[in-house]
Parts: sequence; structure tokens; C-alpha cells
Amino acid sequence: MDKTLLKGLQVLEALARSTRPRGVSDLAKELELARSNMHRTLRTLVEAGLVAQDAESGLYACTLKLFELGSAIPIRSDVSGLADPIMAALSDVTGETVHLSALEGGDVIYLHKIDSTHPVRAYTKVGGRAPAYCVATGKALLAWQPDSYLDRYEGALNPFTQQTLSDLGALREELSEVRRQGFAVNRGEWRDSVCGVAAPVFGVGGRPVAAIGLSGPDSRLTSERLDDFARQITAAARELTQKMGCKSTRE
Repeated sequence: MDKTLLKGLQVLEALARSTRPRGVSDLAKELELARSNMHRTLRTLVEAGLVAQDAESGLYACTLKLFELGSAIPIRSDVSGLADPIMAALSDVTGETVHLSALEGGDVIYLHKIDSTHPVRAYTKVGGRAPAYCVATGKALLAWQPDSYLDRYEGALNPFTQQTLSDLGALREELSEVRRQGFAVNRGEWRDSVCGVAAPVFGVGGRPVAAIGLSGPDSRLTSERLDDFARQITAAARELTQKMGCKSTRE
């Protein structure tokens, strides 16, 4: 393992997630690195054009080159653009927050969202992560992964609430049901009293590339409403799948 490269990537990620420019000592303390090592790493990132230093304050921040690189990921860019009108229509009909997520490792990343107009709603942010095994979009995507993909969760299913599935055997059983019915449900498994439903979106080749889901408080997302929303979510996912050029999930 290249520890120098790993250290640079950790610094870059810390800067990318920060809401303000950061100083050498501040970053060194967060990442538990020597100040001299942090300074060398930052200078390397500056030379690469990924980080810039403010001349007056001396603080560091990511440049737009990082955004440019991220925007170049074709599938995610394509699916977000194609999904927007479908998500907007779904939001209008349901009145709930609608998400578009992609699977990355053991997490989902929120690629796009349209917030609910209700004052009480589920909180997420574009670019944020959630553990895939306990949110609806994550389970909708995990259900179509090879069995070996789930091995990463062995002994690592942390219970966030009393409803979280913390047994791998139980998770496998639920994902089998998700695959059978075509959609996944979250009943307060990541955040208490926040529920959701989601369905996978397939790309060319018949592999899942994203998931469309909606979420909201359990006071509104009752079992009956989740059943109604499941039909609308699966229809929206099928429409986006067709737009992505997938003719069959068994291509």
C-alpha cells in the first residue's frame, strides 16, 4: 500500500468535505499527522492543481479541478440529468423528498434530490453518504449485487436503531424479497421514525446503476402509503431504466 498516496487522498477528502478553508495545524490535528507532513502533502496537492492556498490567510481549499473530475464520471452525470424530470413528477405526486442514489462500497451516495414541501421531512444532502444496508435506496441496489458483495458486512452491521437489520442472514433474506418484489422499504432502520421506499435503476447491460427512492417521517409514511408509493417508485424506476437504454434487466 502506498501510504504517501493514501495520506494525500485523506487530506483531499477532508478539504472536500469542509465548509470552510482549513489551516495546516487544523488538518494535522484532525488526521493525526505531523504538521511537517501535512505541509508537504498540501504543497503537493497545490502543485497538482487540486488545492489552492489563500495568499492572505494562508488557508487551503479545494479547487474547481476536483469538481471537474467528479463531473466527468459519465454514468452518474447521465443518470442524474435523465432522472430530474422523473423525480420532479414523483415529488409533485407524493409530496415527499425524492432521492437518487448510487452504491459505492458499503454505502450509498446521494447524487440528486428534490426536497418535500412539508415542514417536517427527512434530511439528506447531495454528496452525502448513508449505510446501504439500512436505507431503502441502498437495499434496492444491494439486492442485485453478487452474494459475495455482502461478505463485507460480516460482523459490521452496526445497529443504528432498534429496527436495523444487524444479522447478515436476515439481511440476505430481506434482499431476496426485495429482488422478488422489485422494491425495498426502510422502516426507521437508519434514523428513528424516518421511513422510505426505493427501486433500482438499470443501465445498458442490465446492471443496477442507481436507485430512486422517497423518504419521510413515519407519521406520514404509514404501511398503506408505503405500498401506494412503492407502485409509483417502481414505475419511475422503470421509466428511468428505459431512458438509460436498458431493454431488459437480464441483458
